[in-house]
Amino acid sequence: MKTNSRYLADVLITAIAPAIWGSTYFVTTSFLPHGYPLTVAMLRALPAGLLLLLVVRKLPTGVWWGRAFILGALNFSFFWAMLFVSAYRLPGGVAATVGAVQPLIVIALSRLFLGQPIRFLAVIAGLIGMSGVALLVLTPNAALDPVGIAAGLAGAVSMAFGTVLSRHWQPPVSSLTFTSWQLSAGGIMLVPVAFLLEPALPVPTPANILGIAYLGLIGAAFTYLLWFRGLSRIEPSAAASLGFLSPVVATLLGWLALGQSLTPTQLAGFAMVLISVWLSQRSLMPKAGVVTPTRPGASPQPAIRQA
Repeated sequence: MKTNSRYLADVLITAIAPAIWGSTYFVTTSFLPHGYPLTVAMLRALPAGLLLLLVVRKLPTGVWWGRAFILGALNFSFFWAMLFVSAYRLPGGVAATVGAVQPLIVIALSRLFLGQPIRFLAVIAGLIGMSGVALLVLTPNAALDPVGIAAGLAGAVSMAFGTVLSRHWQPPVSSLTFTSWQLSAGGIMLVPVAFLLEPALPVPTPANILGIAYLGLIGAAFTYLLWFRGLSRIEPSAAASLGFLSPVVATLLGWLALGQSLTPTQLAGFAMVLISVWLSQRSLMPKAGVVTPTRPGASPQPAIRQA
């Protein structure tokens, strides 16, 4: 019982991250200038990463230089770039539905890299979650753009690899330091891309500054600290399923802040997403006394790492 309580606490803390990410669309459209997605992504990652580096005062060493940049690209640079391409070329509902395939990809990659079994209930939960997201955000007349769909799938695969490798490569440092490395590396790689592909950002207004500060400090530094902390304590499949909470929060914010209506179909999707998250966590809930290796070939360790 104590083990399950600790696991549930770790899940709830981790869930805060995708819930906050659900506010990104509202903040971006309400507070930031339009047409600068890569610049905004860079400003979201780099200052937050450098700020955390100033706090931890610890740089990567040895192999962790390369790993920090690989994970920074997977979790931030490439993922955010593909996310924005998908968002620009597809209606929001289609982009969200395409991205919802990520938990299923994580299940497959966890089997490949971590040796974790593929649980039938977790796969069913992922399919239910995808269907719920589609009902929640997809409109009947949504247009399909091949490039947008390809970008959305590429982004989902990138984040899935980043999620699994963040667990596979257990760093010898705190979650705060690990987060600072990845955010800084991801932001650095976005600098030349934003400089070459987008015009200069106009002089920011107070609203722009507030929006960028929120996305950087809350939407990046704080949330990814919780996310990487969670990946060190719960299975990547369990963490990935929590990503379904992002479109739920985005829809609720649209209803509360923008006066958008909720249809019966969206309410059904809302219920399916919550059922999916519950089923996924139930399928992955550790049993008392069971030990699982953290990676292929590793010595067995308790199913839940102690804080």
